[in-house]
Amino acid sequence: MTRRHTVARVGGIVVGGMAVAAAASVLATVAAFRASAGERRRAMPGDAVVPDPMYVTTQAVTIDAPPERVWPWLAQMGAGRGGWYSVGRIDNGGRPSASTILPEYQAIVPGDVLPAVPGAPDAFLVVAAEPPRSLVLAVPADGGSLVSWQFLLERAAGGGTRLLVRGRVARGWRERAAAAPPASADGHPILIERVYAVLARLPTPLLLAVGGLGHRMMQNQQLRGIRRRAEG
Repeated sequence: MTRRHTVARVGGIVVGGMAVAAAASVLATVAAFRASAGERRRAMPGDAVVPDPMYVTTQAVTIDAPPERVWPWLAQMGAGRGGWYSVGRIDNGGRPSASTILPEYQAIVPGDVLPAVPGAPDAFLVVAAEPPRSLVLAVPADGGSLVSWQFLLERAAGGGTRLLVRGRVARGWRERAAAAPPASADGHPILIERVYAVLARLPTPLLLAVGGLGHRMMQNQQLRGIRRRAEG
């Protein structure tokens, strides 16, 4: 074997090893916030908002703080508000999410609007808010909702909180997302909306696999961010 072939083979092994390590890291991150089988099967307060979903995912985290300390971080969510505690470059205009409680956003009630991303024409509407137990958000559409996003806080052993988060996507989401992606108020395209438009055109199994993995990774980042702030 020539030196060139040896270098190429070693390089391939290194790259392959890095790919396996990266994949393992992604899977470990996804699994870290996986809800139990019972949690995935149980009913949650906002399930009826999207009664016949195309896709459902439930994730959970145990937080070493009572629900009363976790709730304020949920109440102030939204782009341009407290942020989403996930990836600020994607969902908060490049700004980091708040690291303190913001009193001006604590009085959250049904009908309030939580912007999905800065400048986006669509947003999450508060369907129900029962502090410090349950928050239900939805993306409204004609005759129903395209997406529901539910946050349920329950007391855990030792005085902590078990936070369950469930997303339900309606079958009509695909047609809506595949349409021309909306622009922001200043006329610039919104990155996440363009991503949704591409995903919506994929075959259903690939859409659910790729879109589901992306959602779980972002959701896990949010759960990690909420836990860190509530426990801090």
